[in-house]
Amino acid sequence: MDLNKIHNIYFIGIGGIGMSAIARYFSANGKKVAGYDKVKTPITNSLEELGIRVHFEDGVKHIDLAFLNKEKTIVVYTPAVPSDHQELTYFKNNAYTVLKRSEILGEITKNTFCLGVAGTHGKTTTSAILGHIMEPLKATSFLGGISENYNSNLILGDDKVSVVEADEFDRSFLRLSPNIACITSMDPDHLDIYDKPDALQESFKEFAGKVTDTLIVAEGLPLEGLTYGFGDSAAYQALNIEIKNGGYFFHVKTPTRLIKEIEFYLPGRHNLMNALAAFAIADVYGVSSDVIKKQLASFKGVKRRFSYKVKSEKIVLIDDYAHHPTEIKAVEASVREMYPGKKVLAVFQPHLFSRTRDFIEDFANSLSKFDEVLLLDIYPARELPIKGVTSGWLMEKMTLQNRKLISKVNLSEEVLKSEADVVVMIGAGDIGLMVDDVKFRLEEKFSLLK
Repeated sequence: MDLNKIHNIYFIGIGGIGMSAIARYFSANGKKVAGYDKVKTPITNSLEELGIRVHFEDGVKHIDLAFLNKEKTIVVYTPAVPSDHQELTYFKNNAYTVLKRSEILGEITKNTFCLGVAGTHGKTTTSAILGHIMEPLKATSFLGGISENYNSNLILGDDKVSVVEADEFDRSFLRLSPNIACITSMDPDHLDIYDKPDALQESFKEFAGKVTDTLIVAEGLPLEGLTYGFGDSAAYQALNIEIKNGGYFFHVKTPTRLIKEIEFYLPGRHNLMNALAAFAIADVYGVSSDVIKKQLASFKGVKRRFSYKVKSEKIVLIDDYAHHPTEIKAVEASVREMYPGKKVLAVFQPHLFSRTRDFIEDFANSLSKFDEVLLLDIYPARELPIKGVTSGWLMEKMTLQNRKLISKVNLSEEVLKSEADVVVMIGAGDIGLMVDDVKFRLEEKFSLLK
């Protein structure tokens, strides 16, 4: 496909985090971009500010006529869109060029030197760190989260080097052509897609086989490649780790040398692993250690990835996207490391009925590590309810005594009743939209409003 000959790009599900990055990219490159999404969000607002037209009612009559020119238009859709979507059905039935998000991303990056970041956990933060490291080299980075440094999920550079978050959902990452890639983790997830026990691992192995130059893997994964981690056998090993001023100070042993006095200010050992993965990719690519160190020290994080919303001696509020038991454990461990001895309240919104069902025991165990938990109803996303799978069922499985089911309506009131020192709001649904109200109410309660 010659993208230079395409004038119009129409997105179905344009407000998705991965879709919107590609929409921004094409808009910045002079293409006419428009799209549909189900609801108005801060992301769709930001797209509209760029001059991208977005509508929120499914129907061909809402599409600008320019995008109905079959020869000049391609249509991009996300797998999260239902198969009976009217607009998607129209484009498919009328022989338009219709591509999944992963397919168009593969087309954009196939002629670049592609740095890919895959894994069931850590890929968004790792790719954002790597994108920041590669920014002085003018790499273009497509991220699965909003980078705090750029307030965007796209870091626009030139067309020589790309950084791509390689998503395992729907086997999307198999559309990419990575030159250097890392795999951060291979924990079971997306069991609605990967219905056999070994299917997810096989998919990661297939992705690893597509890497043309160097594969980098977290220590302990059943893959051949350069390893990174905290163990002595890791090719890239973090050493002499200290916590100072809310950040990590450490050295990195590479296969050829020791890089000293590195600073990184994102809390949590899992984030230190993410930084180490990005370090390894950049080092293998050939970025100087001085540039890597400077960029790691100035990395501000990714929105909804251990994001501090309130940080005072009176109360701390943290917002995080964690929606898998392993991620919840990582958040809890990070809070304990940063705030030893403090009482921690978790407000959790489960994401997907199938994920809740498939990992019910692990969810119960990871949540029970907090001092107090408030549970919202399950966020359905693309799914219909499953009989018996509810937040009440999850609560029954938990061993923690101080737990409670709440509604969105009284969320802030319930948080205010707590005597916790640290509040973490976690989940991948619309809980992120409720954080600002909780922030305001806590700042009001503790007289922190300016």
